Amino acid sequence: MSAECREPGPGGNSGASGSGACPPRSTSAPWRLPRWRAGAAAAVLCYVNLLNYMNWFIVAGMLLDIQNFFQIRDSNAGLLQTVFICCLMLSAPVFGYLGDRHSRKATLSIGILLWSGAGLASSFISPQYSWLFFLSRGVVGIGSASYSTIAPTVLGDLFVRDQRTRVLATFYIFIPVGSGLGYVLGSAVLQLTGNWRWGFRVMPCLEAVALILLIALVPDPPRGAAEKQEEAVGTPRSSWCEDVRYLGRNWSFVWSTLGVTAIAFVTGALGFWAPKFLFEARVVHGLQPPCLQDPCNSQDSLIFGLLTVVTGIIGVVLGAEASRRYKKVNPRAEPLICACSLLTAAPCLYLALVLAPVTLLASYVFLALGELLLSCNWAVVADILLSVVLPRCRGTAEALQITVGHVLGDAGSPYVTGLISGTLRAGRPDSYLQSFLSLQQSFLCCAFVIALGGGCFLLTALRLERDQALARQPGTGTPDSKDTERRALLSGTGVAAENP
Repeated sequence: MSAECREPGPGGNSGASGSGACPPRSTSAPWRLPRWRAGAAAAVLCYVNLLNYMNWFIVAGMLLDIQNFFQIRDSNAGLLQTVFICCLMLSAPVFGYLGDRHSRKATLSIGILLWSGAGLASSFISPQYSWLFFLSRGVVGIGSASYSTIAPTVLGDLFVRDQRTRVLATFYIFIPVGSGLGYVLGSAVLQLTGNWRWGFRVMPCLEAVALILLIALVPDPPRGAAEKQEEAVGTPRSSWCEDVRYLGRNWSFVWSTLGVTAIAFVTGALGFWAPKFLFEARVVHGLQPPCLQDPCNSQDSLIFGLLTVVTGIIGVVLGAEASRRYKKVNPRAEPLICACSLLTAAPCLYLALVLAPVTLLASYVFLALGELLLSCNWAVVADILLSVVLPRCRGTAEALQITVGHVLGDAGSPYVTGLISGTLRAGRPDSYLQSFLSLQQSFLCCAFVIALGGGCFLLTALRLERDQALARQPGTGTPDSKDTERRALLSGTGVAAENP
């Protein structure tokens, strides 16, 4: 008699019918890629990540002019970012599911087309149709979800160990760099043309180049290729619900996701409102007049954008390098570095806010320190996820982390900050000083939220080694048909390129 055997799924459950031992797993030759090709793919993905985050924050760089054009109050302006984030988080699980089961390259291409087309269309909306502008931001968020969810998993299958840490550090440098350049592009185009619409017309040209490079240079590696894990052939793929149950029991993933959520809450609020906060601080100090009609002075958006770029580059490099070195002596280095950076960032952000009415220089210094410490986490948290989650569930894991981070984080923080500011201002005299103080006080909760995030990473450190060991066990995932076909094809044609 023959025996039927089922390999364990992501949750570790296995089932068998019949009698006898399981037959040996059939395996194929490891998937390999030339070093230059992997490097070129990483460079393209970094470039697209730059454009992705420029799209996130280009609105903040022109916020005052957009508010004047569409007649949007502070209490509703935060909805621009909230709509963007809500659409992103709702579509992220869909793209995570597709990314774990279908062509990741095709899904990334569709995402770029979505956000590029929606951004261009938003530049032609008339002021009486402000709701269409909000809707266009939502479509941009849907396109962005595909990239934020899938791109890190492609890098995770091209590189491993120290090389993965360095590549992820480079990739995540472009979060703060792209965010900062979004402010810079918006304010620079506004100064050159006197019309905020041109900011949304420049981006599609850059995104068309990105799409061509993605199609030409980025491969779609089999999932788990970098780890060269032995995988069972011919068994059914675990379901999405099984993947989610596995992730819910993975405590390193759960606690690190809550830590990422705290970071998202703070960066969402600061990223959207900080340029306006700094502008009003300069008005209060008598350094410039109030903005009563557009185009407004976008100097503060430019300064904040450059500050974000510089601190982001330094912070990501410092965090990744500290993680790489500290891991050699402490296997729990990654969550401990995240915890320390967040617990130090909390008082820096608090001092930046409370000192703004007194001295702008000190406020800028502490704001720069806070941004630098927040940026230390971007590459490290991605490395944590890739190390504790099975390769075949990483797309779903990225999607769930994005969804939870946005639901509890930056989906609501810009709107909540603007709502608190508007509520405080309604009960005070109508003056520019009171407007500034209302916005300042609505920001103070960010310092406490980021401290809670530090505590979540301390809890991550307690479970990290156990979950990493489980994720490294071979044969704990089941391949889909596309991965099996690719491996068989490469094995049959004798491909023998070297994986980096």
